[in-house]
Amino acid sequence: MIAEAAFDEAIWSALPAPVIVIDAADRIVDLNPAAEGFMNQSARALRGEPVWDRLAVDAPLESGLERARRLGTPLFVNDVDIGTGSSAPVQCTLHIAPLQGGQGRMLLLIAARDFALRAQPSASSARSAIGMAEMLAHEIKNPLAGITGAAQLLGMSLGAQDRELTDLIVAETRRIVTLLDRVEQFGNRAGAQLVPTNLHDVLDRAARSAALGLGAHMRIEKAYDPSLPPALADPDQMLQVAQNLIHNAADAAGRAGGTITLRTYYEQSYNKRPIGASGQSLPLQIEVIDDGPGLPSEIAADIFAPFVSGRENGTGLGLALVSKIIADHDGWIAVDSRPGRTAFRISLPQARRAKGDS
Repeated sequence: MIAEAAFDEAIWSALPAPVIVIDAADRIVDLNPAAEGFMNQSARALRGEPVWDRLAVDAPLESGLERARRLGTPLFVNDVDIGTGSSAPVQCTLHIAPLQGGQGRMLLLIAARDFALRAQPSASSARSAIGMAEMLAHEIKNPLAGITGAAQLLGMSLGAQDRELTDLIVAETRRIVTLLDRVEQFGNRAGAQLVPTNLHDVLDRAARSAALGLGAHMRIEKAYDPSLPPALADPDQMLQVAQNLIHNAADAAGRAGGTITLRTYYEQSYNKRPIGASGQSLPLQIEVIDDGPGLPSEIAADIFAPFVSGRENGTGLGLALVSKIIADHDGWIAVDSRPGRTAFRISLPQARRAKGDS
């Protein structure tokens, strides 16, 4: 236990960064409360588990860890993506240090980078928000229909000047109904129809749509991996995801315009061990990158939560819907944002070839 390494229990519990102790066989001996939160599991469930089955680290650690253990020296791994299977990968600095007299035990400290890399909300919180959204949408739309009808009838008996007010009531109630339709769309629990999907076709369709609409003032660049295999995805839902992300990027840029980069690549390290929510690997990566002002700091931590928006008249449902769709795909979505560069990164499973395919 951690007390054997002469750590004071109060200090151990108060450490804000995730800290894990592993034995000579790389099994988890103990972890502090911050690490339990980071890994989304209790210490009781994790003790004795192989640490690299629970942490997906995007870096070759075997030789460096063995050398640090043998020589009794610390190991620092900077700017590495670390995932847990229940949350999106977070770019961190990993500190590994030997415990004196610890018989090969090592201390792992995970320090997240200063910039905000935010994971999608948990499935339970998403379901709760979805249920609330559906209930509110249904309850509010009924009286709105009565208000619209009453305003239209009242407007028929008024003069032109007063009729402007009733027309405003009708227009605003219809705008609210449109918003509630989007809320109900967000609450739609229809599952994704997962089939082998060419992600480049999806991104090309989204780019063409943007070039003719809300993204017409933006320059869209493509940095595709030509060897990217098909994803296991719902092409219509993924098109909606891409359109939402491009729309957000264009809206953030404003009239000044800018560049949106659509990037795809195959992440080999995510194909080596199961890291998805359902125990599958997520090697296919999509990034939608813009050179706009970045996310407002006051909402960065909750950007995927419903009704959170950085725009004055935003509904706060676009990114929540994106997060829900990616969760339905058992994938990950995260954002890395700072002034001049905001990157939404999606990780998806690969479609497996059927037997007999060449």
